[in-house]
Formats: sequence, C-alpha cells, structure tokens
Amino acid sequence: MPNFLGIDYGTKRIGLAWADDLLIPLPARAVPGVESKGCWEELSKEVELRSITDLVVGYPVHMDGTVGKRAQEVDRFIEELEKHFGLPVHRTDERLTSAAARETIGGKYLAKGADKSGRVDCAAACLILNDFLNK
Repeated sequence: MPNFLGIDYGTKRIGLAWADDLLIPLPARAVPGVESKGCWEELSKEVELRSITDLVVGYPVHMDGTVGKRAQEVDRFIEELEKHFGLPVHRTDERLTSAAARETIGGKYLAKGADKSGRVDCAAACLILNDFLNK
C-alpha cells in the first residue's frame, strides 16, 4: 500500500502533504527548513507517522527548463533524503506552485513571505504531490 509524502523544499520552512492509496493529496504540516534545527527529526516523525513509502520533492527548474542554483540545492537535499530514509525520491516540476498556493488560500494579496504558519508551503506541497500523482 503506497503512502506518498509531498515536499515543498525550503531553507526556513518545508511544506508537507501526503497521500495514501486513494491518491488524494492532503496538507500535513510545515516543519523547520534545512537551515533550522530539528529539520531531519521532524521529517523523520512524519515519515514514520504516515508509513511513507515514496517521497515527492518539488524541483524548481527555471521557466525555460534549465537547472539553476535553487535546483542544485534541492539536488543536495534529495541526496540527504535518500541517505536518511532509503526511500524512492521522485522529482516533479514545481514551477509556479507557490504562487498558485498563495492565490488559492490567500488570494492575490497574500504576499510572498507573509505566511509564517506554513499554510502556503503545505498547499504548495499538495500541488506538487497532485502533479506527480496525476502523471
């Protein structure tokens, strides 16, 4: 029985979403980002709690499809995920997911960086996971 964890990578906060065999992405929670203490412990709790079998990470390619500095950061993060969990990690294009998430939950007036609760990050993780599951 597959259980997927969608991940919206961030240095300050990581948004998480999950889906089971029904393949319906649901927001989970935001955990500390890779530059914060507790990042790996909190990710581990979520992987264990939901019996995750596959990790799905948003991959930030440029609009023209090229790989930039941020995508290289995500590549390093994915290497760490593979070492920590030994689970399959899938990359999926995340272009415009954060903007779409802000639009969905906060309207066009919710500025980038205005959401400290992690709702936008979790909504973006849902969109990332949904895109992956629909392919």
